[in-house]
Amino acid sequence: MATHRVRNAAYLASAVRTAAHPGGPSLWQRLRAVPRMVRAVRSGQYTGLTSARLLMLLAGVGYVVSPIDVVPEGLLLVLGLVDDVMVIGWVAATLVRETEEFIAWEQGMAARDQWAAGQQSGPQQPGPQWSAQQQWEQPVPSYVVPD
Repeated sequence: MATHRVRNAAYLASAVRTAAHPGGPSLWQRLRAVPRMVRAVRSGQYTGLTSARLLMLLAGVGYVVSPIDVVPEGLLLVLGLVDDVMVIGWVAATLVRETEEFIAWEQGMAARDQWAAGQQSGPQQPGPQWSAQQQWEQPVPSYVVPD
């Protein structure tokens, strides 16, 4: 039990550090990204988050706000709150990490689309300059060729 508390405290501390680092998305940007992330996961566009993990996040939020959990807190006082704190820590850390990755993915997709538009428009409007490493990180479109 103590190791779970320490691990969840570490998750929460990591989430706070990640969310507060300079140059990163603000809390408002992260909150606005959540519905887009859910739509992208459900449509299959974004594969950085599985549907199962998304359901676990939803279940965690539901567990914290559920009125069913009020009884143990009323009976067990502080011990009844520990489970909520652990779940809140995990949900917060996971949301921060997942929204960070999703926003970076969105920015990469926007840059790729801008680059592709520049390639299609010809030499008069070149796209952004790509390094060799960035080219390897971008998805390559593929097609099935019939026999």
